[in-house]
Amino acid sequence: MKKSQLLFSISTLIIVLLLSNVISAHPIDELDKLSTVDVGWVYLQLGFTHILPFGLDHILFVLGLFLLSPKLKPLFWQISAFTVAHSITLSLAMFNIISLPSNIVEPVIALSIVFIAVENIVTKNLKPWRIAIIFLFGLIHGLGFAGVLKDLGLPQNQFINALISFNIGVELGQITVVLIAFFAVGFWFQSKKWYRERVTIPGSLIIATIASYWTIQRIFFPE
Repeated sequence: MKKSQLLFSISTLIIVLLLSNVISAHPIDELDKLSTVDVGWVYLQLGFTHILPFGLDHILFVLGLFLLSPKLKPLFWQISAFTVAHSITLSLAMFNIISLPSNIVEPVIALSIVFIAVENIVTKNLKPWRIAIIFLFGLIHGLGFAGVLKDLGLPQNQFINALISFNIGVELGQITVVLIAFFAVGFWFQSKKWYRERVTIPGSLIIATIASYWTIQRIFFPE
């Protein structure tokens, strides 16, 4: 393992440990009384824990990206496209510029996971246009993040700080998912001839099955 990779993985582990206990000492309705740093820290944790451990649908989406090409550089570009896209719609939604009802957003999020998983099964190599697809799906996921953040609420006197911190927390959560998958599976097995047959296809089938169930549930049996 390269030194840079080792340091990166250690730093990520530290982040996981630091963010493992989401803030509980400060109720959301009391955040107006906190300092800028404290509010930023609270929403950083909330963004992180919305991915790990509570965002199973977003975790499966990121793992779907990982399964087709577990190399870090291609993953970086895919995650970056996803991050830029969901940051745009999250911000626009929080400023009430755009809005979609959750009964549309949530099924589409589930369908995006199905699409990525099925693509992994039918496509052997990472295609250039996948970045554009991921960007489009990121726009929808951003509206899902916005729904969660609106439910949590934002302190009016530190709106921008809380919004940016939440977004950073989401990004740290996504990076952590990628690195855990990489060092658990990709680092050891990505060069094996059987990687696609034993890892990519079975893993994608599981993801597609779960996401298909979610799609049906969210369309016909919404909460």
